Amino acid sequence: MFKYSGRTIRPGRSWTDDNGITHPSNWHIWSADDKAAAGVTEIVEETPPDSRLYTWSMGADGKISKTAKNLADEDAKDSSGNLLKDEKGNQVIIFGVKTTLKNEVKSQQGSLLAQTDWAIIRKADKGTAIPSNIQTWRDAIRTKATAMESAIDGAADTAAITALFIIIDSDGNKTGILYDWPTLDE
Repeated sequence: MFKYSGRTIRPGRSWTDDNGITHPSNWHIWSADDKAAAGVTEIVEETPPDSRLYTWSMGADGKISKTAKNLADEDAKDSSGNLLKDEKGNQVIIFGVKTTLKNEVKSQQGSLLAQTDWAIIRKADKGTAIPSNIQTWRDAIRTKATAMESAIDGAADTAAITALFIIIDSDGNKTGILYDWPTLDE
């Protein structure tokens, strides 16, 4: 991102300076000295944090302000501090990071298992044996989902939650557990 006289200017777009001079759309190829002479400054934007874990905003200077989201669920309240109820009179809950991530795990688990539900239905319908590779994989999916949910529950803070996500370093080493699902052997 670039700024001129407090305004954001974008590469690939022409812009008009305070003297009324319109600069071409390829101004971004100017040298650093030419940009400085024209009053153009580059703003290096910080990398935004994971929106699942933080609420954040970016200032005009490219700096990020972030606040960690609550890990635990909380009661929804109105502006006066009164508990909010839904149309059926049930307490409204705002899901925290842990519940949201566990719901993602459950959803992914269900989607994965649905891929081989045909074998379970065939077994129930015709008595045809479930192929062993499918049964082994389905069991591994359930085991992995339980491990992921336990890891989420055991995380003490946002940093511990962050460490649960899969990261592969430059040497190919993998850390983390979330969403690292077993594959189905053919």
